[in-house]
Amino acid sequence: MKTSTEADFRAFMVSRWPRMLRTAHLLTGHHQDAEDLVQAALAKAYVKWERVRRTDDPDAYVWRIMINTNADRLRRMKVREWLTTRFPEPAAPDHNEAFADRSALLDALARLPAKQRAVVVLRYLEDRSESEVARLLGTGVGTVRSHTARALKKLREQAVTSEAATLGAGRGTQGGQRP
Repeated sequence: MKTSTEADFRAFMVSRWPRMLRTAHLLTGHHQDAEDLVQAALAKAYVKWERVRRTDDPDAYVWRIMINTNADRLRRMKVREWLTTRFPEPAAPDHNEAFADRSALLDALARLPAKQRAVVVLRYLEDRSESEVARLLGTGVGTVRSHTARALKKLREQAVTSEAATLGAGRGTQGGQRP
């Protein structure tokens, strides 16, 4: 690769790294996996950099590489990972509400299929329009809408289920009698 082209790629990478890392963390749920995902996507973009920089939107091209790389990563997993903040042994209560909310968000996102997770992350956490998401994912706006609807339905169902479990756990029996 020419020195000027390499400098161009390096400038692109440095300026996009924080945002790509944030998106990748939301897609993977782990900081280390997010770094690996961004590095893999940028490595693929580096190999094709001449083609990437000639496109109308190099950002969209690289984001699509990252999303597809994540989908490939999930397909290759032999054992699906479920992110959790709960350990087998009881832990001291955590009083940091923001951390709990973030953990709940990551847990909920982890339960979504890869395409639905990508749509939710891009639409609501990256604040992109439906047409931008469609372009990034290489699908139509209608597909983005249907993935969004299905993902939101699953997230609502998860919220209702976890709320019911929380309410059910708070109800105990008194005096050995059933309620």
